[in-house]
Amino acid sequence: MIIEKATVSDSEEILLLQKLTYKSEAELYDDPSISPMTQSLQSIRDEFGCQVFLKAIVDEKIIGSVRGFVQGKTCHIGRLMVHPSFQRRGIGKKLMNEIESLFKSCKRFELFTGNKSEANIRLYQTIGYKIFKTEKINGKVTLVYLEKTNTNTQ
Repeated sequence: MIIEKATVSDSEEILLLQKLTYKSEAELYDDPSISPMTQSLQSIRDEFGCQVFLKAIVDEKIIGSVRGFVQGKTCHIGRLMVHPSFQRRGIGKKLMNEIESLFKSCKRFELFTGNKSEANIRLYQTIGYKIFKTEKINGKVTLVYLEKTNTNTQ
């Protein structure tokens, strides 16, 4: 497996992977309108202008991705995804380690997931993230925000 920066030419493949991987989240929340499921190709292309995308590649196919951007002294990390056939092999952790290392000058890292996404919350807590707030989005979705202090600030 190779992890490297994605380019805008990877947008379509990343969007297809996103819709595949977030399908289970949409089902968990009984809400097919969650933003990863409704994001457009143009929207993802636009995000390449302000975010860094990483991709995990196996046999020339993107099987994982994560993105991040800096705001102030915080790196906001989002849309960690791993193809269902490749989950539970440490790929998510490797993508997280790589995105954190790209933003090593940030003081902290922040991300969010849904409150019912117990496996996601466990993964993030395993790699040092702590819950610091929750936000009810609607009757079906409550977001859990997690943060991690960067102990390796240069």
